[in-house]
Amino acid sequence: MSSGIAYKSRGVGPALVFLHGVGGGAESWDAQLAFFGDRFRALAWDMPGYGGSAPAAPADFPQWAEALAAWLDEIDVERCVLVGHSIGGMIAQQFMTCHAHRVTRLVLSATSPAFGRLDGDFQRDFIRSRIGPLDDGKTMSDLAAQFIPGLVGADADPEGIRNAVSTMSRVAPQTYRDAMQALVRFDLRDWLASIGVPTLLVAGEHDKAAPAKVMERMAEKIPDARYACAAGAGHLANMERPEVFNAILAEFLEA
Repeated sequence: MSSGIAYKSRGVGPALVFLHGVGGGAESWDAQLAFFGDRFRALAWDMPGYGGSAPAAPADFPQWAEALAAWLDEIDVERCVLVGHSIGGMIAQQFMTCHAHRVTRLVLSATSPAFGRLDGDFQRDFIRSRIGPLDDGKTMSDLAAQFIPGLVGADADPEGIRNAVSTMSRVAPQTYRDAMQALVRFDLRDWLASIGVPTLLVAGEHDKAAPAKVMERMAEKIPDARYACAAGAGHLANMERPEVFNAILAEFLEA
């Protein structure tokens, strides 16, 4: 049975798997596939409901983690380096709770182990700010134009920003709604100390969504973790500062 997952692939060698963020897609990692494809089998999926991938039911982290496992089975990847950005970093954490034996190294970029208390005003305000425009008749293209500029740092790579806006514009509205609702319910804070593989946490220097200080504290709770800050970057370091992000990741992979 097909996993229903669409993906991009480049190169041969050890598997290096990239998981995109809530407004992303496989093409969010184009700069990384190009850079690492000469020494790895670099793979980037469209998470369920994104791009050419079939939706998951229910649309939640346990189901997304199982979809990831099924896709890796389908493409004959037994073990891999797993790189997750934002919500993709949360999926990577969830995957580690049930399939840790399949991950040789873990990279968590611009993410967190939780979104806060479920009954908090921050969560309600966040959902309202992100989904409210759709309720008011805005399109995903409108949301991309509104939100992407506030997610990046100064002097971001123009091509990376165009990619980010274009990719988010193509996300299905219901997929975006489902991801946002799942996002605010995520909480694996108590599990961080159980991560048992070398782990890299990458923060953007100017990231307001997953602040560098928060990610640095997160790294302190993971036994074999190192922390790196992408200078000048905001929340989309892999697209807005690909050279910086790729250098940080390459150093970790070569260590």
